[in-house]
Amino acid sequence: MPIYEYVCRGCAHRFEMLVLPQVSPMCPECQGRDLEQQISMFAVSSEGTKAAALKDGRQRSASIRRDKDHAAMEYEKNHEH
Repeated sequence: MPIYEYVCRGCAHRFEMLVLPQVSPMCPECQGRDLEQQISMFAVSSEGTKAAALKDGRQRSASIRRDKDHAAMEYEKNHEH
């Protein structure tokens, strides 16, 4: 069962939906059925892509952690009594 991306022509809401055979999709915001199906990329999942995504996530997490630690040190340095 494919997941399709849509834009509602009535309220401009963008959403994804798992579309079952013989089922007409409906906008979750306004319940409209005047939808435009979007062209979307397909996803590939393999051990290589999972490892790359995990590595990227860990790097982003470490960067955020460093930024928070730096901000906390700056705050403490500038607000000592």
